[in-house]
Amino acid sequence: MSTPLSRRALGGVAAGAAAAAALGAGASAAHAAPAGEPRERPFRAAHPRRHSRRPNILFILGDDLGWADLSSYGSPHIRTPHLDRLAREGVRFTDAYSGSATCSPTRFSLYTGRYPGRTKGGLAEPIADKSVGLEPTHPTLASLLRDSGYSTALIGKWHCGYLPDYSPTRSGWDEFFGNFGGALEYYSKLGLGGEYDLYEGDAEYKDLRYYTRILTERAGEYVSRDHDRPWLLNLNFTTPHWPWIADGDKEASDEIVRRIKAGDRSALWHQDGGSVEKYKEMVEDLDRSIGQVLKALKRSGQEQDTLVFFASDNGGERFSYNWPLAGNKGSLQEGGIRVPSILRWPARIDGGQVSDLPVFTPDWTATLLELAGARPHPAYPLDGTSLAGHLLRGADVPERDLFWRVRGERALRRGDWKYYRGKSGRDQLFDLSEDSREQADRAPLEPARLAELRAAWERTDAGLLRY
Repeated sequence: MSTPLSRRALGGVAAGAAAAAALGAGASAAHAAPAGEPRERPFRAAHPRRHSRRPNILFILGDDLGWADLSSYGSPHIRTPHLDRLAREGVRFTDAYSGSATCSPTRFSLYTGRYPGRTKGGLAEPIADKSVGLEPTHPTLASLLRDSGYSTALIGKWHCGYLPDYSPTRSGWDEFFGNFGGALEYYSKLGLGGEYDLYEGDAEYKDLRYYTRILTERAGEYVSRDHDRPWLLNLNFTTPHWPWIADGDKEASDEIVRRIKAGDRSALWHQDGGSVEKYKEMVEDLDRSIGQVLKALKRSGQEQDTLVFFASDNGGERFSYNWPLAGNKGSLQEGGIRVPSILRWPARIDGGQVSDLPVFTPDWTATLLELAGARPHPAYPLDGTSLAGHLLRGADVPERDLFWRVRGERALRRGDWKYYRGKSGRDQLFDLSEDSREQADRAPLEPARLAELRAAWERTDAGLLRY
């Protein structure tokens, strides 16, 4: 089944990035194609059906990147030509969501394909100490792919537990290079508690260059190798997560390091720093860095047979541009969980397409496993729905519920309808096809629908671990 474009997606296609804000809350962000290039069309599976070998998988996460922080999603001031090109060569999803509203729960949902609340480590929002993590006994995307013949690597932010008990190399990744914690200072690699946090495998690795440069270099080297079997690379940038330090900002870096070493545990939060312009600089650097990795992939001759996926781990933070969505990171309003998401696989999926199919992080886990010919572990059933049949053959995606739970908030999306209870404790109901900004509460007008969605949320919640 091809996914019809809603009014919000059509608005973006027709109007271009500069008009996205003018179209108001009912319009999606635009995908502004350069002059002479075709505009996006509604997604359709490629016909005639094409065949290829099992894909390499390059799964890229930005960190705290807002839904409209890319120019292809409507940003009026940030230019992201490399990610925009990726979208033109693949499929751009307008209604894609993260598995949770903060860093580590979403990563749990990606690596396990399950709601964060099914595991003890997933209850931390986010993980802040060594008491919990992703249990090495739990099957993961990496371990299941490795068992089916893939090489696996994770480069960048892990944030699913700390040594000595938790590590990517204990959870299915053959190789790990990156940081364990939720944030680090970009030059010194000092974490929230003043610990040094750059590792190769389980051993400290000293490199005091700007972190985004290091990760880009490592990822380019990995995709350029002469691989003898298909591979999975999880490339997890920390950009544009705080502290707000761009490449070359040594003076700001030195000041934060001084504060960390003086015992200021809030220094990395950088609440006295940053700006819209600094954030723009960091996002555009992320875009250039991804462009360098994609260039290395193309030079390697593997581009056609590599599925590239890009998303953010949750909604944007202080300086993000989320219009027209309300809320940001930490909230289950749209701005806290709706994220830019792009998929490209030249061998099997046509480019220049846009989809408003509602999808969330666990769906991608299920999809990648099926595309790679791997099966979920029967004792750990997935909560996501595989989109492989839809993407490759145009199969219908059955209507299902997208579910979220964080401390103090709950949300469920079914079709265009969203049930939401925020910290006020008041149940609300929104028709996202008409009101993506969640301002027109339909609960008083649709009491039966509200009760149905609330009951569905509570049935799912009853099967999860308690906080």
